[in-house]
Amino acid sequence: MGTFVTLSSGQRMPMIGLGTWKSSAGQVKQAVVAALECGYRHIDCAAVYGNEQEIGEALALCVGPGKTLRREELFVTSKLWNTKHDPEDVEDACRTSLAHLGLSYLDLYLMHWPMAFQKGKELMPRRNDGTICYSNTHYRDTWKAMENLVDKGLVKAIGLSNFNARQMEEIIRVAKHKPVVNQVECHPYLSQADLLSHCQSLAICVTAYSPLGSGDRPWASPDEPSLLEDPKLGVIAQRYQKSPAQVILRWHIQRGVACIPKSVTLSRIQQNLNVFDFNLSQEDMKLINSFSCKRRFIVPTAVKDGKTVWRDAEHPHFPFHDAY
Repeated sequence: MGTFVTLSSGQRMPMIGLGTWKSSAGQVKQAVVAALECGYRHIDCAAVYGNEQEIGEALALCVGPGKTLRREELFVTSKLWNTKHDPEDVEDACRTSLAHLGLSYLDLYLMHWPMAFQKGKELMPRRNDGTICYSNTHYRDTWKAMENLVDKGLVKAIGLSNFNARQMEEIIRVAKHKPVVNQVECHPYLSQADLLSHCQSLAICVTAYSPLGSGDRPWASPDEPSLLEDPKLGVIAQRYQKSPAQVILRWHIQRGVACIPKSVTLSRIQQNLNVFDFNLSQEDMKLINSFSCKRRFIVPTAVKDGKTVWRDAEHPHFPFHDAY
């Protein structure tokens, strides 16, 4: 498996990109500049992360006439947020991301979740009891509006995020422009083997978010397992003289899964890209596959009647009801 994956659109997407979720103001700009300087050519963004303007400042320093990189050398992804699913809002949302990023086009634009929220300025519109205000806009209608972005040249390709197999099939049945990517949580504790196989049968690339287990997620509790500290993984890492993170990223790559590890630390940014000089044996691939226990770390939760529940489970398009 090389450093790129060829999407069904014909584009070449780097297998390792820089994730920017949870990268705070004042940090993400220097992280993006550092990543571009050490060889990253894939930057993953989203409107809801709230940092696209600062990412745009970083891109302006490095990309364009007289700069180190040409725009064509970069692969930049952004995502449509849940409050912008109404077809009349899609183009404006995309243009806002483009303006913040200082770009004339995106290489890839994803529907961030299949669930639509009530439109408006609030990212998380809530009722008085704290529950989310949903919209009944169907993702099929949102998709048709996203297809117009391809036709207008605002984006090179479109895709999905957090969609299950049934929902992907629904999109494909109505699609003029087929989804090229499904970006989902994926790591050794949640290998997504069935979903990965299904996506590959449809020529849809899987991109793993939180590919290292998202140990820095804000709601992590001290008693939760830490993937990077798994002793079985440590033994494998010692065998290859690599870090546990590098072993996990190599495992993803050998499965054909692209990764967008987030970091704002220069040494880790560099380390995460240094995964193309070794191969895991078939035995070690199988061993890491065996870690899977369907452990989701990134599930929107809320407290209801004193219990922690999946926040959006009542939404008809919540994707985690189905098997995969």
